[in-house]
Amino acid sequence: QVQLVESGGGSVQAGGSLRLSCATSGYTYCMAWFRQAPGKEREGVAAFYPPLRTTVYDRSVKGRFTISQDAAKNTLYLQMNSLKPEDTAVYYCAAESPNCNLNGALYNYWGQGTQVTVSS
Repeated sequence: QVQLVESGGGSVQAGGSLRLSCATSGYTYCMAWFRQAPGKEREGVAAFYPPLRTTVYDRSVKGRFTISQDAAKNTLYLQMNSLKPEDTAVYYCAAESPNCNLNGALYNYWGQGTQVTVSS
């Protein structure tokens, strides 16, 4: 059983930055960030494959967001720059998918979520 705890959400003005953290209870072979805005379906934001340190991003965040991991701290990060109002959502950390992509249905473990609000 893997436990995930997100932190770092908050409110920021458009153009600002936030860094989300996801502390894990141990090593996981694939980790990702997802988000869900009110009235919308959950969508994948970014995924990280620790063995090769490879990443994948949704086109809506590519170039603005960076996913990374501190393996020594068992912590996943999402650095979010140039934030836009449409980035407003609850952000979730997820772990362990056989394909390590942005298909949320394949992830086995989820955190409780952290709210990100971007005002214009």
